[in-house]
Amino acid sequence: MRKALLVAAALVATPALAQANPQIDYPAFQTLTARVAPQRADRLLAFDRFKAEAAKPGALLLDARSKDAFAAGHIAGAVNLPLTDFTAESLAAVIGPDANRPILIYCNNNFSNNQSPVPVKAAALALNIQTFINLVGYGYPNVAELADVVDLRDPKVEWVTG
Repeated sequence: MRKALLVAAALVATPALAQANPQIDYPAFQTLTARVAPQRADRLLAFDRFKAEAAKPGALLLDARSKDAFAAGHIAGAVNLPLTDFTAESLAAVIGPDANRPILIYCNNNFSNNQSPVPVKAAALALNIQTFINLVGYGYPNVAELADVVDLRDPKVEWVTG
């Protein structure tokens, strides 16, 4: 009984503890996510349009997967900055001074292969979602996302390794 009360007390105390760290703001994340959702819905691009936009001068094709996954294979022309390394400084170093620069993103869940280096993640946790939210949250409003599921072996994908 005492153990059950301690567990219950810990569960009740968890929300208060979650707010104790001023460097972690979950309510602000929820607000940002809600604000970004309509924008993201308008920025989903079919594969052919995605490729065309990525080929335009000044556009950045950003791969936010891990360095190892990127090294194992990525879309030709992509630049890697893992989501776990996103900071205001690292993003500015990769994106440059123009906050309105077109940024195109893709993730594992854009590929039908479901094997290394693109194993499919749980749909609600697809890397594109967090990447989009983070980029907009850091002040980069001109983000577009690959909407389609493609086979990385399709020559139109221009998949490169190494």
